[in-house]
Amino acid sequence: MSTLYDRIQESAAYLAAQGAGRPAVGVILGSGLGGLAGDLIDARSVPFEAVPHFAPSTVEFHEGHIHFGRLGSVPVAVLEGRVHYYEGQDMQALVHPVRALWALGARALVVTSAVGGLAPVLAKGDLVAVSDHINLMGDNPLIGPNDERIGPRFPDMSRPYARELRELAAAVATAEGFALKTGVLAALAGPNLETAAEYRFLRRIGADVVGMSMVPENLAAVHAGLEVLGVAVVTDLCDPDTLAPVDVPEILRVAGQAQPRLRALLLGFIKEWHRRRGGEA
Repeated sequence: MSTLYDRIQESAAYLAAQGAGRPAVGVILGSGLGGLAGDLIDARSVPFEAVPHFAPSTVEFHEGHIHFGRLGSVPVAVLEGRVHYYEGQDMQALVHPVRALWALGARALVVTSAVGGLAPVLAKGDLVAVSDHINLMGDNPLIGPNDERIGPRFPDMSRPYARELRELAAAVATAEGFALKTGVLAALAGPNLETAAEYRFLRRIGADVVGMSMVPENLAAVHAGLEVLGVAVVTDLCDPDTLAPVDVPEILRVAGQAQPRLRALLLGFIKEWHRRRGGEA
């Protein structure tokens, strides 16, 4: 019976055979936040379902492809779409693509997600650099036997989202003419959005934004030693006193409007991150 490490290596070997190369940075694009793949030079694309041990995405507005190419001189892998816990997959399936990118040689991960805004200072369309998270999903991809070849049994989570990367992203945003805010993400299992009482609870425990992803991927990345930048896009407001029924087309519209700023942020960030690392792949 194959081990988790074996399955990770099998996925990486398949992607390498498809021309994945050795990406320096992996990027995960959330709901309504695709498009960066179009900037890749010499791009190759593979559907999730073609990759051994990858679970297919079943959410209609998640593309479900992994793209490889270059942004300038930087080798990059872009996951257009993701698998969510609420789709019925286990945590290992959610984070397997992250581990495959690690096995290919990635050393940093940029995770994006559409989220609800809890903090009163946030507005629709704001970009928020995640500084920390609260895992309320009721599960963790690190539960189970640990393989030290992937990461330590008890990974440190004092800095789950690298301060240096947040500061670099904030500088890029300023240069592009917009503000990158900072906040704490609460992650819940979904797929339903939360009640007014739950929003009040989340605000009281220190959450600024709320979503249904990012945290499992962060845990797997930190476990494997990757630097992580989390960028959340506020697509709806979660004021418990003026709560309106969810409007998915509106959420996607707001995400679409935020795409040009997110694209500029990611392009600038990845190139500057690579430069500061001495241009090493």
